[in-house]
This record gives sequence, C-alpha cells and structure tokens, in this order.
Amino acid sequence: MPHIEIRIDDLTGAATRELIALHLDGMHATSPPESVHALDIERLQDPAVTFWSAWIGGELAGIGALKDLGDGRGELKSMRVHDAFLGAGVGRAILRHVIAAARERGMTSLWLETGTPDDFVPAQRLYESEGFTRCGPFADYADDPFSVFMTLAL
Repeated sequence: MPHIEIRIDDLTGAATRELIALHLDGMHATSPPESVHALDIERLQDPAVTFWSAWIGGELAGIGALKDLGDGRGELKSMRVHDAFLGAGVGRAILRHVIAAARERGMTSLWLETGTPDDFVPAQRLYESEGFTRCGPFADYADDPFSVFMTLAL
C-alpha cells in the first residue's frame, strides 16, 4: 500500500475543489436532487465540519469530513476517492482517520448517509467492514429510498 498523507484541508486548493465538484456531480448523476445530501464547499466550511484530504506522492487521492452533530455524535461527510486511486486503500485510510478523530474528540457515535444505487455498494461494504450497521434516519434526514443510513458506536 502506498504512503497516504492525510491532512486538514482549508478547501482553497484547485485539486480539492475539483474533487469536491466531481463528488457533487456524481451524487447528482445517480440520485434525484432531493436525495443528494452531499455538502458543497460553502457548507463544508461550516465551523462544525472538519475536512481532510488524502495525498499520495503529491497527488490528491481522496477527501472526507466529520460534522459535529452535538450530543457526542458525529457525521461522516463527503467521502470520495479520486478515480485514479480506487482500490489503493485510500477510502479505508480516510474512514479510519475520521473515526479516530471522532474518538479523540470524545464523540460516542458516528453516523452516515450514503446512496442505494449500485454505484454506492462499494462504499456500503467499506462502512460495514469497519463496523457500521444500518439504522434509520438520524438528525434532519427523512426516510428516502435513495438513502442508506448507518451508525457506529465509538
């Protein structure tokens, strides 16, 4: 596995902005607008959100974020691996980094929403392999046939 450097990202770099745009485009291509819960750059800059980028050899390999929901709960947001790095362990590295950060912050549970179309099956499998289990809607989410909700006790 290549060395993956994960660092807090201020969302100003061109590569980061391009990958966020690609992420949002992908969400809109596979789900109706009302079922897209991915955050745009402005909402990723909310003080309740910490955003990380993963780098391999100076190239952006992936992104992920943690949103503080309050009451010891966090939400995994904006997980995306650049197509050039799929299968290189980047998604798992980012996920484990976010889980560790949530634990360090004293969070007791981590939550996420992902899609139901076939394009999201690899993400669902990754989350399940790290201990996430399916649950009902949380926070401000509503039941949606295009959403899978998952949680992990920390």
